[in-house]
Amino acid sequence: MFHTLTVRTGSRTEFLDLTGQIQAAVRESGVQEGLCHLFVPHTTAAVTINENADPSVKADILMVLNQIISDKEAYRHLEGNSPAHIKASLIGPQLTLLVSGGRLVLGTWQGIFFCEFDGPRSRRLHLKVVAD
Repeated sequence: MFHTLTVRTGSRTEFLDLTGQIQAAVRESGVQEGLCHLFVPHTTAAVTINENADPSVKADILMVLNQIISDKEAYRHLEGNSPAHIKASLIGPQLTLLVSGGRLVLGTWQGIFFCEFDGPRSRRLHLKVVAD
């Protein structure tokens, strides 16, 4: 099953927890055992797994990324969003997760985050659920 989620971001940089929406798509697929592959088709956005119980974790990640990848460098890319491209490359555009019992296999505190680095925008996240 192939599915595309539309993601609307509201800030220049943010992490949006999409765990529930992705889990719903897995459930709708009817796949009990297999894989769920996620792909972000944008060069200034990414997808990652991290703690979703404490919102300060995603704030801390964004804080450090913004410190390490400054927007004050003499970038050559004329659109002015080079830091977003670098952050997206570091985090990455794809994940593959296990599906068992019709559910994503995640740790107790893990969530799936869409990472926006050049927002606000309307974005897409593609997912494909494949049975064993």
